[in-house]
Amino acid sequence: MSDNQATLNDGGKTITMPIKSGTIGPDVIDIRKLYAETGKFTYDPGFTSTASCDSALTYIDGDEGVLLHRGYPIGQLAEHSSFMEVSYLLLNGELPSSDELSQFSRTITRHTMLHEQLMTFYRGFRRDAHPMAVMCGVVGALSAFYHDSTDISDPVQRMIASHRLIAKMPTIAAMAYKYSVGQPFIYPDNSLSYTGNFLRMTFGVPAEPYVVNPVVERALDRIFILHADHEQNASTSTVRLAGSSGANPFACIAAGIACLWGPAHGGANEAALNMLREIGTPDRIPHYIARAKDKNDPFRLMGFGHRVYKNYDPRATVMQQTVREVFASLNVTDPLFETALQLEEIALNDPYFVEKKLFPNVDFYSGIILSAIGFPTAMFTALFALARTVGWVAQWNEMISDPGQKIGRPRQLYTGPAQRDYLPVDKR
Repeated sequence: MSDNQATLNDGGKTITMPIKSGTIGPDVIDIRKLYAETGKFTYDPGFTSTASCDSALTYIDGDEGVLLHRGYPIGQLAEHSSFMEVSYLLLNGELPSSDELSQFSRTITRHTMLHEQLMTFYRGFRRDAHPMAVMCGVVGALSAFYHDSTDISDPVQRMIASHRLIAKMPTIAAMAYKYSVGQPFIYPDNSLSYTGNFLRMTFGVPAEPYVVNPVVERALDRIFILHADHEQNASTSTVRLAGSSGANPFACIAAGIACLWGPAHGGANEAALNMLREIGTPDRIPHYIARAKDKNDPFRLMGFGHRVYKNYDPRATVMQQTVREVFASLNVTDPLFETALQLEEIALNDPYFVEKKLFPNVDFYSGIILSAIGFPTAMFTALFALARTVGWVAQWNEMISDPGQKIGRPRQLYTGPAQRDYLPVDKR
């Protein structure tokens, strides 16, 4: 391998391939012409060793526990910024000035209401429909109501669609919750913040005023920040793949929601909370710790470790303090939460977990916080989708603006029968 190219020996024939470098992170070997020159493909199930695009949005170094949005560490953003500010950053590339942030927030606020006919659409679902099923359907249906922002060749329409999706997702998610519990829909209140408005639409009722708890509002805003984007994960790749065909943005985000619904992707915080419920009380923790260490026991501690982060999840650091702030503000006394805090303490100090780097991740903490606030577990992934929408939208915009963008078309290693002739049914 030279400084600028890699060589491949293919049956005595030497093939050279360019090596490309990003701002930070590992170099990549450009294999776009590999098939044309060798007649061979690469084989990479899950695309874990393949860069499908170049992107300037998010950078992750799993070994070092680093997550950057446009170069800014996630810890700094979660501590000092707001979800609206991070949304602007992901969409536009730079942190906004005070005037830019005010204008952006006003723009999002103006788009929070849904078309009134969508109320009827909601009532077509069963009351026990999963919120993610509702969100898939409603977000996909937005393209039937907002025809003036589906022309992906028009940058103005693309931005209008982006603002609409970010603005309407809290309304869509809150209405999914309200429908499931049989309560009337609450319209947005333009005097509230993005996150405060969502809390009111979710937990408010027409019979009395709803007062936003500032500690809860800040905690949820942090959760939204921590889930805003996470590089080329499964749902983001789904959005990009759908978008590569020229599909409208509402359809692309609906596809991302469908992918996020999978338990291997967006359901981790729900799984972590279910594990805590199985453990039940702090005195049962040693038994489950022993089970987790037993190779012959299928039990695993959910919410610990991460596929990408081989060190501490940088998002979890922010959540540690947030958990305690929420518990204190809401005067939480549930044994479930005491179990969570003690389990965290043991895992952070037990040599077995430290050696294997099984530290609590963001899903461990976010599930506990969301439950303390009052969200049912069925809403957890819906909240994940709400927050991740800004990342999906930013990634989609970046892809559409890329002059080198092509429709996604992965190859395969065919293992079926070779060509054979058809036989009439009486000769088989």
